[in-house]
Amino acid sequence: MADSTLILQVVESRGLVSNEQLRVVRESLPKAGDEEILEALYSKGYADRKSVVRELAKEFAIDSIDLSEAPWPDDARSLLPEALARRFQVFPLSVGRDRIRVAVSDPLQELDTLSHLLGKQVEPVLAAEEDLEIAIDASYLDSHETASARLSKEERKLADEVQVAESGVEISANMMGEDDAPIIRLVQVIISDAVRLRASDIHFEPLETRFRVRFRIDGQLQELPNPPPRRLQLPVISRIKVMGKMSIAEKRLPQDGRIQVKVEGTEYDLRVSTLPTAYGESIVMRVLDKSGLMLGLPELGFLPDDQESYERMIAMPDGMLLVTGPTGSGKTTTLYSCLHHLNKPDRKIITVEDPIEYQMPGINQVPVKKEIGMSFSAALKAILRQAPNIIMIGEIRDLETAEIAINASLTGHMVFSTLHTNDAPSAVTRLVDIGVKPYLVATSLRAALAQRLVRKICPSCQERYEPTIREMHAIGLDPEAARAATFMRGRGCDECHEQGFRGRFGVFEIFKVDEEVERLIYSNGTAAQLRSLSRQLGMRSMREDGVRKVMSGMTTVEEVLSVTVDEPVFG
Repeated sequence: MADSTLILQVVESRGLVSNEQLRVVRESLPKAGDEEILEALYSKGYADRKSVVRELAKEFAIDSIDLSEAPWPDDARSLLPEALARRFQVFPLSVGRDRIRVAVSDPLQELDTLSHLLGKQVEPVLAAEEDLEIAIDASYLDSHETASARLSKEERKLADEVQVAESGVEISANMMGEDDAPIIRLVQVIISDAVRLRASDIHFEPLETRFRVRFRIDGQLQELPNPPPRRLQLPVISRIKVMGKMSIAEKRLPQDGRIQVKVEGTEYDLRVSTLPTAYGESIVMRVLDKSGLMLGLPELGFLPDDQESYERMIAMPDGMLLVTGPTGSGKTTTLYSCLHHLNKPDRKIITVEDPIEYQMPGINQVPVKKEIGMSFSAALKAILRQAPNIIMIGEIRDLETAEIAINASLTGHMVFSTLHTNDAPSAVTRLVDIGVKPYLVATSLRAALAQRLVRKICPSCQERYEPTIREMHAIGLDPEAARAATFMRGRGCDECHEQGFRGRFGVFEIFKVDEEVERLIYSNGTAAQLRSLSRQLGMRSMREDGVRKVMSGMTTVEEVLSVTVDEPVFG
């Protein structure tokens, strides 16, 4: 039987009942579940079962049939043994050399095992559940015999084989659940492939003539060579929305959901976002690998001197430290790594996030829920009464959140957060722009870290090479200084899927607030003035940090040029 919640969503979205009819039923059954509400709609005559079946079939892009009117096959037994018809709750309609059409009552019916046993492709056709039961009983069961009496020796043997096949299937990376119906299994295979290829995002994109699937691997989008055919677009999108506990009826507005899966023994969270487009709903699934929580600072890309400096800053007893950069630059991963580094039994750490991306043991994590008034600022007010040592705020977005965060940093708490700015000194002017007084910024901000992600040369196929004069000039490198450097590149191999890169790390810019910088903030200095002063005091730009990593053989000139900008060197 199809899921009642799913059917009720289709009934509402397709206008099969009026809002008034639905309200009357809900008010008469205030504590009823979706199944009871659906039955009440049928019994009162508000909804027609046959119309519901037709619309449900359209939703999942399969055919439907009215078994109460359509002709049945003369001998159902010759098409499909009774043991299989009853076990899988299907009714045979027609059989070809390599295909069998069967009526089902659930659009997500599990049919792969049946297909395997028959050696034929099984094509489902949706029918009403009660009509399906009548058809099976009438075709297979004589009025004076029981079901067990009708089972021949061959059918009993086949029934045993089905039971063994169903109980003995091993759950692998390609089958991450017990239900392996074709659409379900297709989605699971795509997710499994994305995890195996270390993709950070999966993009399902409806286009005019095809249904495109792309993986973002190490920051680069790569198209799936054999995407699902366009006719499977609706079922695939509906399946993902069901997994993410989103409404399959709502196709006009964006939705967000979350899916938890296990691939080869490792748990992954998938953050799902839908967006209506001209040719259907586009879906992006962000793959959140919990193993990323355990990254140490060297794995993030810090060279030893920057790591030592950054460890001193995050170990301060109070103040505020900001991580800046555009979306997808690894800010959240850096913050979680800091929390992992600081997570000790004698410290209380509380985070407020929208949403909680990773669940960390030993840390109190608070989700933002705007619909019930649980905003960043409301959560922060409550958090301060919990006496934490360290507070992490997912993002400072408005003046109220910024002021509470700064007040917390001035009253003995260490506060970590993120901002969207292009460089580290701009964090100061961003806070001032949203309304924070300059003197509060000067006294609370300890440092800001700007970062970008570059691809790491694959260790399995790396080889030395000599950059051209043009490459050295483009990155601002003196050919004489480059003589002692180790330049590397990846030639491409199976490990990196011929890309020459495997994994990513950060290039950083660490802006420290010392006495001179404080005075400039007090006097409302501009971002350019703050940057100029910091550079004179020894701050390395992201471009310079990237050059150091190129010279160390960690990445390439092209990678650093793609994410950083050139600027004059001061002093």
